Amino acid sequence: MTELSVATPICGQVDDYHGELVADPYRWLEDADSAETKRWVELQAAAAEAFLAGTGGQDDIHRRLTEIWDYPRWSAPLERGGQWFQSRNSGLQDQPVVYRMAAPGAAGQVLLDPNALSADGTVSVPAFVPSEDGSLVAYGVNEAGSDWTTWRVKEVASGEDRADEVRWSKYGLVAWDARDSGFYYCSVDRPPEGEELRAAVGVVRVMFHALGTPQDADKVLFERPDQPEWLPHPHVTDDGRYLVVTITKGTDPDNRVEVFDLTRPGSPPAVLVPGFTCRAEVVANTGSRFVLLTDQGAPRQRLVVADLEAPGAWQELVAEREGVLLWAGNCGGRLVCHYLQDACSRLSVFELDGTFVREIEVPPLSSVVPDSAGVAVQGRASSSLFHFELRGFLDPGSLWSHDLRSGETHLLRRSEAAFDPGELMAEQVFVTASDGARLPLFLTRRRDLVRDGEAPVLLYGYGGFSIPITPDFHKDGIVFAERGGIFAVAVLRGGGEYGRAWHDAGRLGAKQRVFDDFCDCARWLASSGWTRPAKTAINGGSNGGLLVGACLTQHPELFGAAVAEVGVLDMLRFHLFTIGWAWKSDFGDPDDPEQYRWVRAYSPLHNVKAGTCYPPTLLMTADHDDRVVPAHSFKFAATLQAALPEGCGPVLLRVEGSAGHGHGKPTSKAIEERADVLAFLDEVLRRGGST
Repeated sequence: MTELSVATPICGQVDDYHGELVADPYRWLEDADSAETKRWVELQAAAAEAFLAGTGGQDDIHRRLTEIWDYPRWSAPLERGGQWFQSRNSGLQDQPVVYRMAAPGAAGQVLLDPNALSADGTVSVPAFVPSEDGSLVAYGVNEAGSDWTTWRVKEVASGEDRADEVRWSKYGLVAWDARDSGFYYCSVDRPPEGEELRAAVGVVRVMFHALGTPQDADKVLFERPDQPEWLPHPHVTDDGRYLVVTITKGTDPDNRVEVFDLTRPGSPPAVLVPGFTCRAEVVANTGSRFVLLTDQGAPRQRLVVADLEAPGAWQELVAEREGVLLWAGNCGGRLVCHYLQDACSRLSVFELDGTFVREIEVPPLSSVVPDSAGVAVQGRASSSLFHFELRGFLDPGSLWSHDLRSGETHLLRRSEAAFDPGELMAEQVFVTASDGARLPLFLTRRRDLVRDGEAPVLLYGYGGFSIPITPDFHKDGIVFAERGGIFAVAVLRGGGEYGRAWHDAGRLGAKQRVFDDFCDCARWLASSGWTRPAKTAINGGSNGGLLVGACLTQHPELFGAAVAEVGVLDMLRFHLFTIGWAWKSDFGDPDDPEQYRWVRAYSPLHNVKAGTCYPPTLLMTADHDDRVVPAHSFKFAATLQAALPEGCGPVLLRVEGSAGHGHGKPTSKAIEERADVLAFLDEVLRRGGST
């Protein structure tokens, strides 16, 4: 144990997992509200602050990050009822502000400023949904980064809030009905008082809130208490006739689709997709004929047509192509499709009968940025004009419009951050994994960087839940590269970059493959002539925090530092808190004897070996994280600290106050956090990875 470690008391907790006795000596740290845990966290914070204060470069890094962060940015504008809506941040505002405009490029007026909702910027608006006629906007409010959402309704003309308020909503957006008389939303029972941030989430139901009525009068539209792992998501079709409820089992992409005919109140739903054997999401409809995006018979996904009158007889509309089809939507009576090719975006247009129209040119190494609902481009079936946002490793963001009639694409706005893109370069290389697979790896660095094997590297990864990792503007990555490092982003199996087979190759019993891929990328970097293990740091958050924890415990010799953020680190108890049970579709179920062996083999908490010289490690969590509870990081920090021999480490724990899993984090807190990460890495990698 190093001088910066905190001596953590142990308890005698031992659990029997399918005949194996497993000690859990830091179980008491799961109670984040106890006086003992709070005191322990204070001691950890003091140790981390003392280390970071001694690095010497923290102030310079914070100042540079602030400069990089300070640029205007905008979301793609969307239209309802002839009015346009958009979120904007002037640069250093803690939260983006919602504007309404008369036209996509107009200056507009402030409709909703979340920065006025709290003194410290910790109240966020994760989503806003205008009504069909544009007269009302339903907006969600999250406090201190929690996943709990309160929905409110604002009158656009007056800017005043209505009395309507819907509380204790989670995991979904609202969907207005065709008359704008109310909206559908996801609801769960409120947990016991004091357990809001820890208790497991129960049955999720779809409710309808009629404007002007109290929440306790809201009607249940969909509820399956006999299926507690079903997660429904409501959507109203463009014609207003149907309520589509897409149901997943936890986070598994395979789903079921039920369709309510809103012209026949009280009638039972039709089952469009019986489900849980493939992914099938509604893209558009013409009467009872629905266009579905599916991976049934197409691992990289395709478009088919299904009819409510004969739901089992699917007809192919757009066949599987070389890239993976991520999203499709009806814009101007045509289908706009967002594809990934080697983790980079492409846009293609098809007629509603599946006839190819054109490709829309997108710069290389760039990403189309989806909104909070996963919508890639903002358009309407009734308009030929749609908008989209692009970002890349050296592109802070640009807004584009495309006219489907003329085929012309126009730049609406381009963001410019305070850095010289000519001094840096971004490239994509391909790493051959130990089993022969081809792994994309993105590198951002100075053009004049010397290939002498001494460059610090920050290697980021995720690899899970079919989520694609694509080019983006990482402000901390820019600063890291400016200071002579290489910012590397790995594309790993388990993600969504190449479709279903790629995801399946890195989940459940194959989850170890994700960690192997990440380590293979680290080995490639060490053999490339750019760096060596002692100069290589790894970073990831949430499932990526698990990635860092697993690689750290399996191959400490490959790394000079590790930063795990809000990580899932106790794989034997992850399913017992908040929404953790939903992740069994990717991780496996510890209550199943066979699947227990999978997670036990790589669980970071349970594979720390006493006396091992683990590299310097920074563990990061937040006091309001009700997705991955802080206990994961607390217990892992205590375990690593106790295992370290003298002269190794340190292992530091950083706990952000009034923050959650990451969404809605105020700009000021985000800058402080990234400054701490870069100052930590600057110090430990400068020393060559040992202290």
